[in-house]
Amino acid sequence: MAVDPLAPPPSPAPVPPYPAMAAAAGDPVPGRLSGWRRWLPVAGVISLIAAAAIGMLIFLGYNIGVAGLAIGLTAAILPVPLLASSFVWLDRYEPEPTKYLVYCFAWGAAVATAVALVVNSSSAWLFDQIGLPDALVAVLVAPFIEESMKLLGPLLLFWRRRGEWSGITDGIVYCGLSALGFAMVENVLYLGGHGYAAGADEYGPATGLQNVFLIFIVRILFTGFAHPLFTSMAGIGLGIAARSSDRTVRRLAPIAGLLLAMMLHGIFNLLPTLAGATQETLIMLYGYLGFMVPFFFAVVGFAIAWRSWEGRLAERVLYPYAEAGWLAPSEVAALGTLGRRHAAREWARRVAGQPGHRAMRDFQFAATRLALIRDGLVRGLSRTPADLQRAVEEERDLLIAITNYRSAFAGRDPQTPPSWWDGRNYRITFPDGVVRTVAPPAEPVMPLPIVLPPPMPMPAYGGPYGPPPFPQPPQR
Repeated sequence: MAVDPLAPPPSPAPVPPYPAMAAAAGDPVPGRLSGWRRWLPVAGVISLIAAAAIGMLIFLGYNIGVAGLAIGLTAAILPVPLLASSFVWLDRYEPEPTKYLVYCFAWGAAVATAVALVVNSSSAWLFDQIGLPDALVAVLVAPFIEESMKLLGPLLLFWRRRGEWSGITDGIVYCGLSALGFAMVENVLYLGGHGYAAGADEYGPATGLQNVFLIFIVRILFTGFAHPLFTSMAGIGLGIAARSSDRTVRRLAPIAGLLLAMMLHGIFNLLPTLAGATQETLIMLYGYLGFMVPFFFAVVGFAIAWRSWEGRLAERVLYPYAEAGWLAPSEVAALGTLGRRHAAREWARRVAGQPGHRAMRDFQFAATRLALIRDGLVRGLSRTPADLQRAVEEERDLLIAITNYRSAFAGRDPQTPPSWWDGRNYRITFPDGVVRTVAPPAEPVMPLPIVLPPPMPMPAYGGPYGPPPFPQPPQR
């Protein structure tokens, strides 16, 4: 007999204390391949990335020299931690598994760059044979092959691990990291080859280092956002497809995002080509300051605003669980913003130590996953009976996990009277030992899970400022 996840939790059922979880936690996830059928594709992808990385290292070392490779790689890596941290910060509501983030970065750095290098070099040779300028490769070929290959890695993840895509924010993070890896290796070629190796061969190491400094300013400080910006358009398309139940939208959104990424990439590469052909350097300046920079800040603002909207998904969809008694309204309200979540974790640390802090963090993650599952069920994202059954089972498991996590910190605050939520009202144990029913407020209130300072002493009546303009509480 099926169990309704929104039904009130059965009170007599014993709940194992955190961190003791259900014995089935290590069992294979229903619907997911296990054994060699699961690990064979993973091994194939890892082998492909490793082979491409080795090939790129050999190519770069042979063409720009060991010194150029070392200097270019060092300079190209410098901005990576900051930019990667920005994407991780953007994904704080429901952090994705680190292995998938590393996979996307490695795909862009190894596979995408290797394929793009072969195609761009072959196209340059072909254009030269038919009498076309090499500059057209950067405008016509590079945007197509580079954006396609940067997207292919996250697209494979989207295909094989659809559950790890919760929306547009995930699309921006996965595709942005793939583009960041691509940009890093491309910068190695420019900094180490066109910068250090070219200058050192002609004028000496000092000139080579000077070239590295100048190229670093142009390619990383001024235009380092370019590749992540372009590919994030395709990520937005994949994110839309991940949360849509309309088949047409699921098919057209990624294509539209990829086309927009190619167009932006082509326009960006066209600016220096036109400036060089017309000897009008202002074309590059106007295009950069008048279009690319404003567009970049617009996308950054959109990503931050959308992250906030996705973060409040828990507030929008988890109230049926509060009505059923699985969650309290205050717990739902505490999931609304990053500030509230941080305050809740610090409160759990205060009342239950580090285990409480860890349990609250896991509680918040499980509640976010639960909101995504419920939102997907409402949207109709489970298109087959097997998908629907898998979503219902995960929903049930998350509800059990949430109850387990709560046991680590609930009822441990000496400043809070024993109380619980029954789905309609709060049941609070008053100081006289009597349990009374208290109706919830019209809007859920986020409690302050901190120790408040003692109230400041009030001036005595008849003081220099006269009587107080409002009624005073009785003195104890």
